[in-house]
Amino acid sequence: MWKGNVKMKLTKEEQKQYNRHLILEEIGEAGQLKLKQAKVLVIGAGGLGCPVLQYLTAAGIGTIGIIDADVVDQTNLQRQILYTVDDVGLSKAETAAKRLSKLNPYVKFKVYKEFLTKDNALALFEKFDIIVDGSDNFQTRYLSNDAAVITNKPLVYGSIFKFEGQVSVFNYKGSASYRCLYPTPPNPKDVPNCSEIGVLGVLPGIIGSLQANEVIKMICGLGDVLENKLLVFDVLSMRQFVLNYSKTEQASITRLDKNYEAFCGVTVIENEIELEKLKLNAEKYNLLDVRELWERKEHHIGGQHIPLGELTHRFKEIKINKPLAVYCKSGMRSKRAIEFLKEKEISTQLYNITNGIG
Repeated sequence: MWKGNVKMKLTKEEQKQYNRHLILEEIGEAGQLKLKQAKVLVIGAGGLGCPVLQYLTAAGIGTIGIIDADVVDQTNLQRQILYTVDDVGLSKAETAAKRLSKLNPYVKFKVYKEFLTKDNALALFEKFDIIVDGSDNFQTRYLSNDAAVITNKPLVYGSIFKFEGQVSVFNYKGSASYRCLYPTPPNPKDVPNCSEIGVLGVLPGIIGSLQANEVIKMICGLGDVLENKLLVFDVLSMRQFVLNYSKTEQASITRLDKNYEAFCGVTVIENEIELEKLKLNAEKYNLLDVRELWERKEHHIGGQHIPLGELTHRFKEIKINKPLAVYCKSGMRSKRAIEFLKEKEISTQLYNITNGIG
């Protein structure tokens, strides 16, 4: 796939930087030049994105794109080791690029402080050779898959859940896609995220490193790429196994879906309110905090406290004399709470505090 540029050469400093690659017969200078020529886009600079970015930067990928609109939160530091306490509140994409530049000054970084959407995905993917998916939600995974198929880019997939991780490569030389492996998304109510159930801190480091490994293998033509194969790794038992799957008609994608949230069963909350706007009119709303008790003890903005897991048997306690603004850390659990309250036909107007209270 990458033939390398015969006119491109490594400087003396680059030769020192990549010495351990250069003395590998399987890589050598020709392989290192392929890495230097390559352009890789990493979706998400979080748990998976951090190790992916660190190892691709160290390996000498010529151009690395980082797309992430999120900012560093203190709860990220347990696993997202690119960041420090001094980075809390700063852009992940910008902070990552700044820190990685100190690891390898010979890599160019393209920073996109935005989320991947159907409006920017195709144009963005066209600029890169390989896409690495470090996202943590199904709507982005399906969007990434579809955009990769349409633009004919290999997609390196990784996911984590508590103590288990998965890795695969989609759309590599016409191989199967994410939709071949997972034709339909799960019910979002059955798939809690790590902010609700936790994740072992080292797990994303392991899975992200495996993703970076697949990128390097593809560029340098090494080993067997995980095409049509799903690697499953359990960190508690240290067992791993590979599942084979086949390409199906699901791989035939010609256009992006109109609404990935709807496809994945994610309810779009009609009434959203920014935290700052809420504060200006606080007396007009009742507040409901659906986070865990330990989170509330650290920080809250008032109102009733009913954790999401207790809402099913405590929802009748909610005050309904005013419109209800529901909040959590990121805005995800509050959305699920609103979905439930709508099902119960609670007789007040419901608002979700956009992106939570951090």
